[in-house]
Amino acid sequence: MGADYAGDVSPQKAWRLLSEDPAAQLIDVRSDAEWRHVGLPRLAPLGKEVHLIAWQLFPKMGHNPDFAQEIAAKNFDPAQPLLFLCRSGVRSMHAAVALTGLGYQRCYNVAEGFEGDRDENGHRGNLGGWKHAGLPWDQA
Repeated sequence: MGADYAGDVSPQKAWRLLSEDPAAQLIDVRSDAEWRHVGLPRLAPLGKEVHLIAWQLFPKMGHNPDFAQEIAAKNFDPAQPLLFLCRSGVRSMHAAVALTGLGYQRCYNVAEGFEGDRDENGHRGNLGGWKHAGLPWDQA
């Protein structure tokens, strides 16, 4: 557990947390282009929704200046578990750190992200990540 946020969890542990804790929420911080073209985690089997709040805005990928306000609009309890997911775990880690700094106490980074790291051919989805773990997801 790091001092800057609650820590990293694997996609499998994220699924367990979301399954076992009714208060746990998943926030996908990728861009709208990624949501549309790469796919989305599916939490319907758990009776939950994925919260889509971009950390960076496509196409320039600059920081979303409204990120904190968009989180606040969801009225999350500062003590409930918030799990942040991006492509590979970098943006989501920054989001977890930022929200911890705003007083949210249980911000987790889903390490490996939705697609995981690049393989030897430069492709994602084969080494780690939500999709590779076989967790539910949809593609638009």
